[in-house]
Amino acid sequence: MLCCRVLGQVKSWALSHAGVCVSERIQGFMWQRIQGVSCSMSHRIILKERTACKKHVLHSLVPTDRVLANSLLFQRRTFFSATCLSAASTSTPQPGWYEGLADSPPIQLIQDLLTNVHQVTGLPWWATIMFTTVALRTSITIPLAVYQMYIIAKVENLQPEIAKLAKQLRYEVSVRAKQLEWSEKVTRFQFRKNLSRIVSELYVRDNCHPFKATLLIWVQLPLWICISIALRNLSVMASDAAAAPAIQSLASGGVLWFPDLTLPDSTWIMPIFLGLINLLIVEIFALRKMEKSKIQKYATYMIRSISVIMVPIAATVPSSMALYWLTSSWAGLGQNLLLRSPTIRALCRIPKMKSDSDTPFRDLSAEFITKYFVKK
Repeated sequence: MLCCRVLGQVKSWALSHAGVCVSERIQGFMWQRIQGVSCSMSHRIILKERTACKKHVLHSLVPTDRVLANSLLFQRRTFFSATCLSAASTSTPQPGWYEGLADSPPIQLIQDLLTNVHQVTGLPWWATIMFTTVALRTSITIPLAVYQMYIIAKVENLQPEIAKLAKQLRYEVSVRAKQLEWSEKVTRFQFRKNLSRIVSELYVRDNCHPFKATLLIWVQLPLWICISIALRNLSVMASDAAAAPAIQSLASGGVLWFPDLTLPDSTWIMPIFLGLINLLIVEIFALRKMEKSKIQKYATYMIRSISVIMVPIAATVPSSMALYWLTSSWAGLGQNLLLRSPTIRALCRIPKMKSDSDTPFRDLSAEFITKYFVKK
């Protein structure tokens, strides 16, 4: 009888000791694993470890003690479930692409620029936005616009030479096609291939590849986007009580019918003027006396559509953004008219084109009236 009691106590001690060891080992191991994976991965690891633990405990114990082992496994299951819920509740969502763009260094730099201009000059926010827009337009986009006109003028002046070389090449290809008995398809292919090579050589010779004329777009469009996002950030921050006083003053920095620059223009005055000015800029380009390709015609239609779509968009954004867009369009219109002046073009050393006129503004107004107001 005494031996049976001693054996029972040893068995109970071994069971409790094994349970504690298993518990401590599982807890330490699973905490390390759960910290490095997501909740779904933790659940799969828990199932795997729990199965292995169950087999180990059940095989190491006698059949009469399996009830106690099942109780131990139930406690471990409750512990692991609470751990998964805790990990899921403490996880934070990752920011989207727009949040990352809005917090990027270029946007922060432009926000600081606008705030510093407002503080240094002492101008109200509406004047600060207009002044900064005109300053950036003058210092960045006007030099690029002059370079664009320079490339366009050189490309246009090459067209007579290209036409002459194309005529000569067509004759040479036709003679060669008769000698080698080329089909019509092969003849056209050889003509286009050699003409493309000749035109590329002319562009290299005069350093006027047409792609260089798109440099203005690749600079102006990102700048426009960055300033727009920066103004939106400032408009959102202005309603925060913890924001700087200079930023909070944006809510009262408007003028006339838009006193609050953080709210949209409910009168739709700025959006409508924005659409009209953008359409006017497009039509000025469309009235140029240049032969337009099919791609240029499609691009003109697309830009007209964008100009119309921008009207309702400008009515839903803060007035600070709409004011910037309107000021930028006004500056763009003045820039286009300025670069049509023969005096300005001569000062900028833009080559004279065949389509140039000594009275560009008079001719432009006459063409505009003839196209849109005079019935044929």
